[in-house]
Amino acid sequence: MTCGEFLMRKIVLYLQYTSPANYPPLEHSGLILLNAGWEVSFFGVQSEGESRELILPGPLAARQNLWSYQPSGLRQKLQFICFTVKALLMVLGRGTTWVYCSDLLSCPAAWLIGCLTRCRVLYHEHDSPEDGTWQPKASAAPAPVSPFQRFLLWTRRQVGRDADLVVLPNQVRLAAFVMHTRRSGSSFCVWNCPRQGDDRVRGGVVGNAGILRLAFHGSINGDRLPLTLLAAMKRFPGRIHLSVVGYETLGLTGYLAEFLQEADRLGVAAQVEFIGVLPARRELLDQVATCDVGLAFMPLRGGDINMTNMTGASNKPFDYLACELALLVSARSDWETMFVRPGFGLSCNPGDVNDMARQLQWFLDHPAETREMGRRGRRKILTDWNYESQFAPVLAGLACTI
Repeated sequence: MTCGEFLMRKIVLYLQYTSPANYPPLEHSGLILLNAGWEVSFFGVQSEGESRELILPGPLAARQNLWSYQPSGLRQKLQFICFTVKALLMVLGRGTTWVYCSDLLSCPAAWLIGCLTRCRVLYHEHDSPEDGTWQPKASAAPAPVSPFQRFLLWTRRQVGRDADLVVLPNQVRLAAFVMHTRRSGSSFCVWNCPRQGDDRVRGGVVGNAGILRLAFHGSINGDRLPLTLLAAMKRFPGRIHLSVVGYETLGLTGYLAEFLQEADRLGVAAQVEFIGVLPARRELLDQVATCDVGLAFMPLRGGDINMTNMTGASNKPFDYLACELALLVSARSDWETMFVRPGFGLSCNPGDVNDMARQLQWFLDHPAETREMGRRGRRKILTDWNYESQFAPVLAGLACTI
């Protein structure tokens, strides 16, 4: 096979040392490539905890090789080595033209593949690791880094510098990545938007029977689903209903029980519906589409590079808008610029019960305006904020044979 013939083959291997279903952008790009005539396959490792229930849609699930999760210890270390070697052998055996690497733990495999094969490498970083390059507080001391972590970060720098394409979901994160890795190649900021086919038109009317339905989905913790929300709901007995679809992440378990206990203590337990994990993304969006307002809260100050730069990277607001919901977001300047000023929703201080209650009252008092916010947002999703549009420059780069 000549070099030209090799590059004309359209075979992509998604590679991540976790479950690919944890990352909606992988589902989106995988379906886009599949529909564009690419041969697509996924190689990953099953997640631990409730997120292991998440699944890829049928066309992609059939193309997935997912190894079982191994607890920390010798078996996990051996699995990691085998995973890295297996990834290299898969590329060599299938004549893969592109490897789509998308987490820190797959960087060693991507580095080897880039060094030892003619396969091209795309590195898509969903969550930037703490590597000492981001210190928002001058007094903050960097966390201890193990030799293995140093090795992973070293391979990340090599992959970041040499990969044919790089994708990050936020412009600030992308700029920091390019500077840290001294990258000079093609790099793209691709927001975590839904696909155009993800849009849902919900039934009913905002404020129907005087009830406002709030939606939350994603990982659950005190920053994203604060107790102040329950205190604000208490001020509107029977008028606000909260639907929660999600799970607790490992190491942060226990908050959900506290949240539900507080709802019971405040007398609003009947207004809170905890659904848990909905495995398929279409099920999640169908549930979200039964609501009126989507909640997307982040801390107002502090945090690592990911928490500080979530515009574009958080899929929650985009998913809510795709389902024609208005938004209630944190009163951060970047979030207000992106979502509030264009008229897609309102903002509040998630730690202030009075501020949150004030905005909930506005939604209750203005059902027509709330509905129009959702409609305006859905139109934005269909025209601009969709993954087809966001991913188009990357798709062109993948198809390039030069």
